[in-house]
Amino acid sequence: MLVLGIESSCDETGLALVEDGHLRDAVLASQADVHALFGGVVPELASREHLRFMGPLYDTLMQRQGLRLADLDAVAIARGPGLLGCLLVGMAFAKGLCLAGNLPLIGVNHLLAHLLVTGLDSELVFPSLGLLVSGGHTNIYYFSSPVEARQLGRTLDDAAGEAFDKCGKVLGLSYPGGKLLDALARRGRADAHLFPRPYLDNSNLDFSFSGLKTAVALYSGEHFAKPAWPVPLANADDAPQELCDCCASFNLAVVETLEAKVRRALDRYPDVRCLMVAGGVAANSLLRERMTDLMHKRGGVIHMPPMARCTDNASMIAYTGYLQYKAGYVHDLSLEAVPRGRAIPEDWHAVS
Repeated sequence: MLVLGIESSCDETGLALVEDGHLRDAVLASQADVHALFGGVVPELASREHLRFMGPLYDTLMQRQGLRLADLDAVAIARGPGLLGCLLVGMAFAKGLCLAGNLPLIGVNHLLAHLLVTGLDSELVFPSLGLLVSGGHTNIYYFSSPVEARQLGRTLDDAAGEAFDKCGKVLGLSYPGGKLLDALARRGRADAHLFPRPYLDNSNLDFSFSGLKTAVALYSGEHFAKPAWPVPLANADDAPQELCDCCASFNLAVVETLEAKVRRALDRYPDVRCLMVAGGVAANSLLRERMTDLMHKRGGVIHMPPMARCTDNASMIAYTGYLQYKAGYVHDLSLEAVPRGRAIPEDWHAVS
C-alpha cells in the first residue's frame, strides 16, 4: 500500500511517500527565511509560497522514485488545524490528484499526526498518552488505537512553543527564537525560583503559559533594558552568561510544568505504559531528557520522533493516512479544511 502525504498547514510545504508503513521518500520546502523578515508567519505570503512549491515538489518526489500517479493507492492531506489559506492550497492539490487518478482521499488531523509519526521509528503501543508541544498547541491525548484519540488537556492561551518564540523575541533573539533559546539554555545555570510554574494549582490537565511569558518580559525589562549583545542575536557564542542563565531558568519552568501535567495524566490512567511526545518543542533537549527519565522510572516506554520530524512534515501525514486507510477509513471530495480554533470532525466513512 503506497500513500502520498501532503502537508501545508503553516509555513512548510511537504510531500512524502509511505509504503506499507515505512517511509519511502520525502521532500520539503521551508519558508522560514521569508517570514523571518517579519518576525512571524504572514498567512498570505505562506499561502502563495505553498502554491509556488507544491507542483515542483510533487514532480521531484515522483520522478526521484520513478512513480506515476497510477502507482499510488491513496492520497492523505493535512486538513487542519492550521492557516486556512495554506490548508486550502494543499487540499485543492490533493483533490486534483484524487480526481485525476480515481484515488481515495484521506483527511488527516495534523495534531494527531505529529504524535502517530513516532510509529515510523518505534512500534506503536496502545493504550498510550500523547503530549503534543508545538508553536500553536500544547495538548495531552489518550490513544486507544491509531484512529481513536481523546483530548485530555489543552492550552488555554499561549502554547509552549509560542511562549518560547515570544520570549525569544522579548530577549532579542533572532526568529524563530525557540531553537536558539534552547541552545542558550544549555549554556546557562537555571534558577529554579526565578520564574513560576504556571497553572499547576488545580486538578486539571490544561496548560496556560501567558503568565510565564509576562514574567520573562518583566524580568527582561528590568535586567536587559540595554542588551549587551547584538540584537537580534543569531549566534549563541555572542550571548553573555546572564542571558544564558535567564534562558535556562525559563526553559526549566516550561519543562517542569509539562512534566507535572504528564505525571498527573499518567497517574490517572495507570493502564498506559507508553508516552508519545511530539511537536516542534519536542526537539528541546531538556524536555526529551526529562520525559525519557519520567517514563523509565515508571517502567514504561517513550516514543519521540527524530529532530527532523518534530516540526511540520509530510511524513507524519502520509503515515497517519496509511494507518487510517489500513483501518478502513477514507473521505470523499467534499472534505473540508479546518482552520485553527475549530475541532477536527471524525467525518470519515468506511472503505466500501
